[in-house]
Amino acid sequence: MKKSNSLMEKITSLAKRRGFLFQSSEIYGGISACYDYGPLGVELRNNVKEAWWDQMVRDRSDIEGIDTSILMHSKVWEASGHLQHFTDPLVDCKKCKKRFKEEDILESAEKKVVEGKLKCPECGGELTKARQFNLMFKTHMGPVESKGSEIYLRPETAQGIYVNFRNVLDSTGQRIPFGIAQIGKAFRNEITPGNLTFRLREFEQMEMQYFIKPKEATKWFDYWLKERKNWYLEYGLTRGKVRVHEHKEGELAHYAKKAIDIQYQFPFGFAELEGIHNRTDYDLVEHEKASGKDLNYIDPVTNEKFIPWIIETSGGIDRATLAFLIDAYTEVEGGRSEKKQTVHEKEVVLKLDKRLAPVKVAVLPLSRKKELSGKAIKIFDLVKKDFKT
Repeated sequence: MKKSNSLMEKITSLAKRRGFLFQSSEIYGGISACYDYGPLGVELRNNVKEAWWDQMVRDRSDIEGIDTSILMHSKVWEASGHLQHFTDPLVDCKKCKKRFKEEDILESAEKKVVEGKLKCPECGGELTKARQFNLMFKTHMGPVESKGSEIYLRPETAQGIYVNFRNVLDSTGQRIPFGIAQIGKAFRNEITPGNLTFRLREFEQMEMQYFIKPKEATKWFDYWLKERKNWYLEYGLTRGKVRVHEHKEGELAHYAKKAIDIQYQFPFGFAELEGIHNRTDYDLVEHEKASGKDLNYIDPVTNEKFIPWIIETSGGIDRATLAFLIDAYTEVEGGRSEKKQTVHEKEVVLKLDKRLAPVKVAVLPLSRKKELSGKAIKIFDLVKKDFKT
């Protein structure tokens, strides 16, 4: 465990030192679980997004891209079940007043049980009974704050896709099976954020909803699980550090018939990178009932009418970027100076896939002579138009 913590500390230090990540509002003491991407970080993150968009949209004819609003009608979240189900059981420590997710307390290897009761992992104090805590951020739209003006920052990008299912279908002429993909911001009022950018309150998702015939659910679920796992491997994650974990019946979300996580071995343990979900026809059925709009699909060949089932791929840009950064982190021996007989300290190298690397080209003159520097600058000016240089 100490070795893993040490690696996470090294990654955190490197991220700040080299301009990958800065704490949000740092000059005011920072704000929890919110980060700003620096000059190198924004390039790496954009390259991750570009790699995902290329595979999921540009390289395919059966998936359309979309970019939906962060603010949506409140009835969207009522119909989707988020107002009722998007909660985490929360417990408080009566002594130190800290709050925890109940599942984190139950799963902790360091938990202490006294008289059949769990104790606070921080101070050993007594914990309150669990109560449900909705993770959505609430705000108000318009000049007057009232019950009717309540609105939510979206906790996921998927619902924007579902409410536009008919619009995309009618405007593109797609036929089932087809998908709709989106990259966008989401917001969750997490109880226990942490581990750098692994769990944030403001984050960016890369989601794709694939609309299918119900009887083909198993085929397409297996297809997308393989595709998405291979994407992470193709872009450099170590195969032995990537695994899948299937959710048991009691772990499934309210909308899911089946769910498998693609997990990566972070320094703090295996954790979810991306989820593959069989959402059945739950979302479209609920939105059809709540809106009164017909969301059925009519097969142009068989004339069969049905509401499509959905296979979802849902990953986080921030988690993926963090995983690629961690996996690329390498320490190499600095070598020995023959004249001074001194050993140089270890050097840090990021062995990123060249498609993800923040900087693509470096122009390095061999000496400080003006004639060489001038030529190097001319080369730099030529190359910088096409590459981050």
